[in-house]
Amino acid sequence: MEAVVAAGDAGKVGVADRLGIEPEMVVQEIGWDEDVDDDVRAAIEERIGSDLLDEEADDVVDVVLLWWRESDGDLVDTLMDVTGPLAEDGVIWVLTPKTGRPGYVEPSDIAEAVPTAGLAQTLNTSVGEDWAGIKLVSPKSAKAKR
Repeated sequence: MEAVVAAGDAGKVGVADRLGIEPEMVVQEIGWDEDVDDDVRAAIEERIGSDLLDEEADDVVDVVLLWWRESDGDLVDTLMDVTGPLAEDGVIWVLTPKTGRPGYVEPSDIAEAVPTAGLAQTLNTSVGEDWAGIKLVSPKSAKAKR
């Protein structure tokens, strides 16, 4: 059993790296439900050295983790809401169930919502067995990093 835990720990660090999470970043989690990947959450909390902020927090945040499912409503409205507390160079990670999983979201639905919300899509990555991540940034911060 210990070997399994050790292997799981090694994978957790990888998720925080893939998401660009750095120590002491302020990370807010939106859309938590029973189906989220607790290993991903634990890896991020371990990396930042604190708990994730919940939906009620009004702090300025470096990263928003948005757990998003097909039945969650209007993505454009939600994206516009979560950009409010985002730092100027902050990012939003839209975390969606992978193909074939309950709640799967068509990539075209996300691609359509992103520019409408005034954002740009920059990266896609796997964030766990059941979840994929899409990195969104403000177009002005995407240009500044080029």
